[in-house]
Amino acid sequence: MIEAKDINHTFLLGKKQNETALQVLTNISFSVAKGDILAITGKSGSGKSALLNIIAGFMKPTSGSVWVKEKNVTNFSEGEFADFRLDNIGFIFQNFQLIPSMTAYENIELPLVLKGLPEKERKERTEQTLEKVGLSNYHQHYPSELSGGQQQRVSIARTLVIEPPIILADEPTGSLDSETEQEVLDLITGLNKDLGITFLMITHDEEVARIASKKIHIHDGEIVKEEVSA
Repeated sequence: MIEAKDINHTFLLGKKQNETALQVLTNISFSVAKGDILAITGKSGSGKSALLNIIAGFMKPTSGSVWVKEKNVTNFSEGEFADFRLDNIGFIFQNFQLIPSMTAYENIELPLVLKGLPEKERKERTEQTLEKVGLSNYHQHYPSELSGGQQQRVSIARTLVIEPPIILADEPTGSLDSETEQEVLDLITGLNKDLGITFLMITHDEEVARIASKKIHIHDGEIVKEEVSA
């Protein structure tokens, strides 16, 4: 589902006349099979966030290529990648990224509005997705009226509603307490098992990484260890 081939990335720091090159990723190669959960681990500053942004199409690598669903997406324009993401890739963020002026229902429905689906289909899919994440009774609540765990469930539901084959998760439990973290991890593993969704998540937390079928550890922009769960 995802393949990174020889990814290198360099940030240029300073003014043009006196730029300094900072190598943040070096020869990164890995693949994620359909239905896998891949955890990319490493300390803050290790390069894992830059790698996720490249996989998501928010940044282009200095060299190397990214393949998603057998398409070379490396040189997609911003518009092409935006359209591709809307049909193929969902996101879970550490800080939820909910729109505070919208209810849980409206936050979840938003991607369907962007896709131009008719109101009847939007309503049916949004209500089904609310039920999947256990929030049917909270559909008219605003984010400020929800707990952190409930907000993350809304974030996951907003991703699920477009029925993506791939979900990219950026520290998906980083803002949650340990009990709520476990609830969200159980939800992720359930979605992976029941719906066959492929997950790629970055985390510094080994407790989060343990749900993965494959782990890659990055240090100073290089892969230093790979593990496959038995």
